[in-house]
Amino acid sequence: MIVVAITGASGVIYGVRLLEALKEAGKKTALLVTDPARIIIDYELDINRNDLEELCYRIYDSQDLTAAINSGSCRFESMVIVPSTMKTLAAISQGYASNAVTRAADVALKEGRKLIIVPRETPLRPVHLENMLKLSKEGAVILPAMPAFYHQPDNMEDLVEFIVGKILDVLSIDHHLYRRWKEERP
Repeated sequence: MIVVAITGASGVIYGVRLLEALKEAGKKTALLVTDPARIIIDYELDINRNDLEELCYRIYDSQDLTAAINSGSCRFESMVIVPSTMKTLAAISQGYASNAVTRAADVALKEGRKLIIVPRETPLRPVHLENMLKLSKEGAVILPAMPAFYHQPDNMEDLVEFIVGKILDVLSIDHHLYRRWKEERP
């Protein structure tokens, strides 16, 4: 099972599209959506809560510190926080596990599981960079939502597909979401 957390940063489309891609790949997912993320989802996307929840195998309340994924005995394979607020990133960096998102990330790090954090903020302050470096040194993969252009995107969807494809690459999941460098255009 792959844990996907959507926090209250702009760019929630990345999290929703990742859930779709993981479902298409036959992967089971557990979903955490913070309260601020629900506000951003309502603002940025035309998707209702039921549609979002249908993309998942299991849904956890982001405030439930007793959720199974908050224990090292829960055998989830990896976790992706997409998008990640700087608040979430800072909490994880400091070991401040005050909700199910930051506690599950803490579990991923302490248990040596893959943790991918997709920060969505610009510009970055030195403290943001220091927190990212600290987490990277602990084994987290910091994958900023910075799309490339060598695949010659035609629209916003192509830019989203690129970031989601990069996440899938880190998870070692095959996909065809974007054209790779020097790959022939269809």
